[in-house]
Amino acid sequence: MPRLTERIRTEHDFAAFGLPGAPGSDAFWAAARTPASVRAGDDGWVTLFLWRGSPASIGFESWSEPVPLCRWRDTDCWYAAVPMPERLRVTYRLLVGDAAYADPFNPAGAGIDRSLAATPDAPAQPHWPVVGSDDVLPLPRARLRWNSARLGGRRTVRLHPAGGGGPVVLLLDGDDWLYLHPAMTAFDAAVAAGELEPVTLVLVPAKDRAAEFAAGTGLWEAVRDELLPLVAESGVPADLDRLVVAGQSLGGLSAVNAALDFPELVSRVACQSGSFWWTPDALDLADPLGGPTGGSVAARLRERPDLTGLRVAFDAGEHEPRMLPHCALVEALAEQAGATVRVARSASGHDRAGWRHALLRDVAWALGEGP
Repeated sequence: MPRLTERIRTEHDFAAFGLPGAPGSDAFWAAARTPASVRAGDDGWVTLFLWRGSPASIGFESWSEPVPLCRWRDTDCWYAAVPMPERLRVTYRLLVGDAAYADPFNPAGAGIDRSLAATPDAPAQPHWPVVGSDDVLPLPRARLRWNSARLGGRRTVRLHPAGGGGPVVLLLDGDDWLYLHPAMTAFDAAVAAGELEPVTLVLVPAKDRAAEFAAGTGLWEAVRDELLPLVAESGVPADLDRLVVAGQSLGGLSAVNAALDFPELVSRVACQSGSFWWTPDALDLADPLGGPTGGSVAARLRERPDLTGLRVAFDAGEHEPRMLPHCALVEALAEQAGATVRVARSASGHDRAGWRHALLRDVAWALGEGP
């Protein structure tokens, strides 16, 4: 957990973060644009967060435990000066009692109750627009009603032909990419910039992530036998012969397992922070990540299946240290089994805020023809 710094000793210390006037004054609040970061020697950054009017804490996604805010004297100004490492992009929320809020001083949101912060040295994420917590993201016009006999229940699957459509890109956890992060807009921009060929996004929502992504082959049998025929019949331009599966966390685990179980269907994968700690009994352990390195996928890869037809891009957050050994082993074993492998690390923890650029980059690479 980051330690709250002692940097804020006098009201003049706030000026280092670009905040004029006395904390809590009208001039101060009129200029408040946070989070704001300043260098902390060779140890990274100190980032200032603000909240107005009531006790609160900051809840960071996967990077740290909640950090309480301190009140500045007897004003309505609550603040936290949080030490951050170099190259960090993170999702966070302001926690007030049992409620969570987006940061009112930060224009970069992710849904109605989340905001995005990045240290100044975090790599840019071209093509991803800044959206506020009150903004309504555009939705693809085309949608399918998928009544799945194999999975049970009905779900809505959205389709978007970026640049007019092309190879199908199955985005697992599709609702996150619809409602929290503007994937449709980002893919359109990447295609327009010539950094990605036209593709057809198929945004697949999950009902029970653990059951669908980690337990058996049912999801991919349903995708093969039910969903992809619906896509082919939808009237939306869609090339099913160059299918790319993109997944994060348990979705990344599922994408790699799909390539092992259904190589004739899945031969191109973009995997961000795959949950390669997974074994059938992992969730019964006191420490799910403390089991065998690489989990069940590594065990399968040690049997040296022929992966010469697989093209897989792996990415993980450089600030999720307990995940990295699991990911690194799977990456190495996949390459030893003949797959064409690309490995990168994002400036984040286990967080979609950091996976966004990797998603565009790795889908483009997965569609390429050479190593």
